[in-house]
Amino acid sequence: MLRRLIFAAVFLAFAAALAAGGGWLWFQNRISAPGPVAEERAVLIPPGSGLRRIAAILAEAGFVPSETLFLLAARLHDHDRALKAGEFRIPARASILGILDVLRKGETVARAVTIPEGLSIHEAMAVIAGAEGLLGPLPPAPEEGRLLPETYRYHYYDEKAPFVRRLEKAMDVALARAWDGRAPGLPLASPEEALVLASIVEKETALPAERPRVAAVFINRLRLGMRLQSDPTVIYGITQGREPLGRALTRADLEAPTPWNTYVNAGLPPTPIALPGLASIQAVLNPAETKELYFVADGTGGHAFAETLDGHNRNVAKWRKIQNGSK
Repeated sequence: MLRRLIFAAVFLAFAAALAAGGGWLWFQNRISAPGPVAEERAVLIPPGSGLRRIAAILAEAGFVPSETLFLLAARLHDHDRALKAGEFRIPARASILGILDVLRKGETVARAVTIPEGLSIHEAMAVIAGAEGLLGPLPPAPEEGRLLPETYRYHYYDEKAPFVRRLEKAMDVALARAWDGRAPGLPLASPEEALVLASIVEKETALPAERPRVAAVFINRLRLGMRLQSDPTVIYGITQGREPLGRALTRADLEAPTPWNTYVNAGLPPTPIALPGLASIQAVLNPAETKELYFVADGTGGHAFAETLDGHNRNVAKWRKIQNGSK
């Protein structure tokens, strides 16, 4: 209370001096003069900060020469109730009036975090947990596959729980739209089944041009009642997406009776095995029109496809020669 009375007295005395004439011109020159910071820098104004706290933050960071001068400028120019919280970019040599204008407009710095396609839900939540400026507790992880991989903008002091819900909503919307535009006659009973298969396609190939073709192989297999025999499903059954496998699959792995092992189990796994991107979802719901049932790595980062087991075996033999360094 005493501090407020002292400030009020100083303010009234200062105002009286300004009213005398020349003091007002001096004051205007001071608050319009270029500031002391020579380069553009960011400043954080926490939510709930009052004018005094904002003045202290700016003075401590070197943006203004005097807390009192900033306070007087804010009040005399009627900005004391209009200043916003957040992360702001202060231009080089910004004057006190320039800083007040930045804080009044409330145009906070836009940050971004990217959730890459193919991460597991646990890996994606770790990315969100590490995003600088996202605050608050991390909510429980959604079900596997239920966040849409994308680059998302946010602002400092945004909270993690609403941010995660935003990614869930993005997946819900994208999946519903893709499902509505699906090709007829697919052996998929629901959008959830499409999401499961899209996650397998996402883990099988990183080449955008291959996704509809890889998706077609799995669609053709489902139509014929063939097992999908996808290595990434075996890996997920072992790790649950919590960590990389860190080694090659063994025959024992391929025979392990986990719910996700598509060498052992017919049909789709019970859940997705990763976060599929929109391109993989669309590939599953509008696959290429082929009769291909097999694919194997071709040594170039892509895959060789085949309609018959004989053709596939020839492709496998070529791949093994490449692995062994033969021509």
